[in-house]
Amino acid sequence: MARRFNTTGPCFPEEHYLLPPEDRCPGVMDLIEEKHFFVIHAPRQSGKTTLLNTLEGRLNSTGKFHAIYCSLESVQGMDELERGIPAVLGCLESSLRYHPKLKPQVELLAANHWPLNTRIKDCLTSLIQAIDRPLVIFFDEADCLGGETLISFLRQLRDGYVNRGRVPFVHSLALVGMRNIRDYRVQVRSENQTLGSASPFNIAVESLTLKYFSRNEIAALYQQHTDATGQAFPPELVDAVSGLTLGQPWLVNALAREMIVKTCRNDFTVPLTAGMAHDAAEQIILRRDTHIDSLLERLQEERVRRIIEPVLLGEGDDIQRQSNDFQFVRDLGLIRDDQGTLMIANPIYNEVIARTLNSNLQFSLPRELIHRWMDGTTLDLDGLLKSFQEFWRDHSEAWRERFQYKEAAPYLVLLAFLQQVVNGGAKISREFATGTRRVDVCVEYAGRRYPIEMKLIRDRNTREEGLTQLSRYMDTLGARQGWLLLFSAQSAVPWEQRLTWETVAREERAIQVVGL
Repeated sequence: MARRFNTTGPCFPEEHYLLPPEDRCPGVMDLIEEKHFFVIHAPRQSGKTTLLNTLEGRLNSTGKFHAIYCSLESVQGMDELERGIPAVLGCLESSLRYHPKLKPQVELLAANHWPLNTRIKDCLTSLIQAIDRPLVIFFDEADCLGGETLISFLRQLRDGYVNRGRVPFVHSLALVGMRNIRDYRVQVRSENQTLGSASPFNIAVESLTLKYFSRNEIAALYQQHTDATGQAFPPELVDAVSGLTLGQPWLVNALAREMIVKTCRNDFTVPLTAGMAHDAAEQIILRRDTHIDSLLERLQEERVRRIIEPVLLGEGDDIQRQSNDFQFVRDLGLIRDDQGTLMIANPIYNEVIARTLNSNLQFSLPRELIHRWMDGTTLDLDGLLKSFQEFWRDHSEAWRERFQYKEAAPYLVLLAFLQQVVNGGAKISREFATGTRRVDVCVEYAGRRYPIEMKLIRDRNTREEGLTQLSRYMDTLGARQGWLLLFSAQSAVPWEQRLTWETVAREERAIQVVGL
């Protein structure tokens, strides 16, 4: 069978192009050799299960260890001890049934005469006494556990760990999931249950994560396809994929698959280009594949909004990096910390988040907006924004109430307006980042760039600050004309004072200051 780029579950060397997953999690083999219990956490579809399958196979093949991969996904929602603990043991039983050496020991995990609060520990001790090598267990989807089941599970592992000098227990163990172990507390019903010096959360010596692909790793992955088929990924295409995805593994594979399967229709003689990567990204955004859709569903959660909205506004300086909300959104893979500045994780997520949050408005806008300010060579952005001023005056209050992200509503409404221009053949790029107190937008049409900066008026310095920031942004784009949109944060201000238009000259630059 010819290998392919995989976007649906773990990768297998004989079926899929893949890089050595252990290279993305340095130090993991040392932790196993040193008998540690540890955590591996990373966003969904970033390669965790592929890594665990690889480690399991490698350890079993050495003849030095018995290794078990055990997914706990089916235990989700079984928070009561009476259901949860037997379900965990049932997952372990299922793993043993397909282990080449440990299948005869399945009945050791079926024992039910031990109390629930020691049953996992006692069953594992019995198993270890019956086998001839040290045991390593990888518990995948460990963060699916909750309530009493989670507390008892961790307490029993901790008890076995601290007493294994005199009572046989697991040699090394990994808890693997989307979240770090310190964040499991939010899945416990009563925070008081986790207090005390013998906290069940104190079992992990280290927390590891999976690195995203570097630009060179993307090139190495794509080279496997070239070696197999002769179809090359030119350097500028690899650069485009790296810029669009920032190395997120699912996206890297999805873009390649979209280009090869959908665009080229598996015709490996078709030359691949950087433009195909951008077109592939657009198709993935529009199609909202399962990976994208599962992330976007999270946007409706209040704990996600509390983090994402300030990032969209450029005003997230007060976000507490140690808060449960922040940890959760970061572990989802929705945001990244770029030298202290919080940003949406990558340009593709950036785009889909903005489009998702204003999608209802996009479908409600008049279709005649398309092409209205475009003649094939130039974009009448002045005319577009003057029309937007009228629309904002007539509809802002109604639309603001429809948005869950009310603070970001001005930006989202304008982006929906501009999105109609995209449908007419232009391209929009946008950047959201905390600490900047602005949102940068660039519309590209017929070879020209139109830089826009949006700011909420918070104080008397907002206008001057915006002019300075936009001037710098224009420099990066090589543009001599720009637009600064200033949204009033006070709805009580009369519209005749809010809707203004002024042209400002700044060092041979022309900036249109648009009041809203």
